[in-house]
Amino acid sequence: MTESDGVFDVDARPSGVERVVNVRLSTKHGDFLAIGYRDLVRGDEQMALVYGDVTGEEALTRLHSECLTGDAFGSRHCECGDQLSAALKAIVAEGRGVLVYLRGHEGRGIGLLAKLQAMKLQAEGLDTVEANLALGLPADARDYKVAADVLHDLEVRSVRLLSNNPQKRDALLRHGVRVSEQVPLLMTPHKENLPYLLTKRDRMDHYLPHLEAVIQRT
Repeated sequence: MTESDGVFDVDARPSGVERVVNVRLSTKHGDFLAIGYRDLVRGDEQMALVYGDVTGEEALTRLHSECLTGDAFGSRHCECGDQLSAALKAIVAEGRGVLVYLRGHEGRGIGLLAKLQAMKLQAEGLDTVEANLALGLPADARDYKVAADVLHDLEVRSVRLLSNNPQKRDALLRHGVRVSEQVPLLMTPHKENLPYLLTKRDRMDHYLPHLEAVIQRT
């Protein structure tokens, strides 16, 4: 394995995903091609939503970690549901792009029940990092190789990454996907998720410059 310009050569590395099905999916944001994958390492079922021709360079790309409470129920504890909608809208407006929906990433990889336990600890005063650690779990247990494998299968060579999280960029580079630009995905915060977002900024290096204006107003 060699590395050039921060990107590893993955030609000899076997893919960790198997493409199972392609089907058109009409959504309130637009009509996507839904591509279902099987994660051959973990056994998870994964999905990519593809809009337009994403082969080649600089496809607008979102790696979206599964969040049942935010994505399905509209929880105000996080910003995940808002980011999911905003990413799909941005991809449609761009005319081409892909959203890789990463199952198995619930609660930054600790699972749904542990995430709910961590939320209870946060309500008692811990921040999101402290809560995971108090449960004897990692602050962030997510792995993004499966996302890179999906992008390789789609013949995406480089991406404009819709993310505030530098770890996603670094992970894609490690697994052979070039990142030509990291595009912020900044959601308007509210009182319920502001402490959570501040922890992501201050302890996890997320790019959230818009929080300063909110703090000054409070």
